Amino acid sequence: MLAHCLAKPGAWPDNPWDHEYPVVKVGDGERGKIFAFLGADHVGIKAGPTREVADEWLHRHPDDATVMPYIGRSGWNNLALGGGIPDDELIEAVDASYLAVVSKLPKSQRPAGWDQPVT
Repeated sequence: MLAHCLAKPGAWPDNPWDHEYPVVKVGDGERGKIFAFLGADHVGIKAGPTREVADEWLHRHPDDATVMPYIGRSGWNNLALGGGIPDDELIEAVDASYLAVVSKLPKSQRPAGWDQPVT
């Protein structure tokens, strides 16, 4: 999952809280924004613009999707890796999180090619 995240235009790893696993950001330095929180058995993603939209994951995958602590009210979920969520859906969720976060960056901070489909 880390390799997939880092393959995104402008993506870079950061460890702002000195955890074992990094977060992946896009954008310049301190103004960069997180689009994926990586863990040993999950990935945290921006699952929707609102809690209601993000709750679709909870309904579809009740055993493998949870609301992220602290920031869940803003549409962030943890999705289990290696569980009932198919790998292609996990990849699509990370891709959607990336697009949602980059689209909110000022145009001057959006990396070249960020909105191009992955082939």
